[in-house]
Amino acid sequence: MFKVGIIGGTGYTGGELSRILCTHPDVEIAALTSRQNAGRKVSDVHTYLKGYVGDLEFTQSISETRDLDFVFVATPHGVAMKEIPQLMEQGIKAIDLSGDYRFHDVDVYQKWYGHEHTDVENLGKAVYGLPEFFRDKIKGADLVANPGCYATSAILACAPLIRTGLVNEDVIVDAKSGTSGAGMVPTERTHHSTCGETIIPYSVGKHRHTPEIEMAVDMFAGSHSKVTFVPQLLPIVRGILSSCYFSLKKDATQEDLDSIYERQYGKETFVHYVPEPSIRAVVASNHAQVASKLIGDKVVAFGVLDNLVKGASGQAVQCMNLMLGLDEKEGLNLPGLGV
Repeated sequence: MFKVGIIGGTGYTGGELSRILCTHPDVEIAALTSRQNAGRKVSDVHTYLKGYVGDLEFTQSISETRDLDFVFVATPHGVAMKEIPQLMEQGIKAIDLSGDYRFHDVDVYQKWYGHEHTDVENLGKAVYGLPEFFRDKIKGADLVANPGCYATSAILACAPLIRTGLVNEDVIVDAKSGTSGAGMVPTERTHHSTCGETIIPYSVGKHRHTPEIEMAVDMFAGSHSKVTFVPQLLPIVRGILSSCYFSLKKDATQEDLDSIYERQYGKETFVHYVPEPSIRAVVASNHAQVASKLIGDKVVAFGVLDNLVKGASGQAVQCMNLMLGLDEKEGLNLPGLGV
């Protein structure tokens, strides 16, 4: 049984990690930190965990718990780079769910996140945590950078096509997300009377998942690409739909596209190629759906997932399983809600 800690246990991703891990057969949640809730029972804060985490209490810091095997850092950006070095020194494997370790290029991080990176040494060691493409590297990693939710949905949709050279590398990503993607702290934009019964474009040209999608597209294309990313807020709690638009380099049929995606995902547990993707089909699960449609000399590829599970905490547990030598599906092999 592996002893696991979560730094940042009260946010949506921390709570979702707890929900998934509390029934994981090979894991014990040994520590959750929270500055504002230190000393309180976890089940009094996350009432949906009553009966699943015993009398576990939030602590002020992770160092108050001894002999941890693994730690998730589920905090806003800027925090993980202060926590990760001491975890690495102690030989504790870790996953960062913020953006602190996603870019090996420190200049890219500092440009988009607006402050200095203080752990450049571990920045270069972090493995990008997308199992469907980097499974072998994740297995041998001590530190994994969990991908962003928008980035995961877009990369799953785009990467199979880009790898073939069938499409031009430049892509338009039109993405829509539920309000939980904005985190727990209320804002004017996420106030119900602002976002209910409407769709709101936001952070266009400034969203921090833009360079992450570009980084991944470049890896698969082998050259620099231009990503035009337009995020939008939907009046739902969970889920992302990314519609990705390409121009063909050469003639192709719908059967050609289907074959590309079936080769990529046909044997995957958590990514499914379907005729018509649906957010409700994947909500509350670690499953993602992808689809593609040929329209003349254009291709539209779709990526759909639950932003809190395959887009965050579920994917992190999937990576943890690989890093600890466990069955990749452990704790995650449940279907979406469907309705």
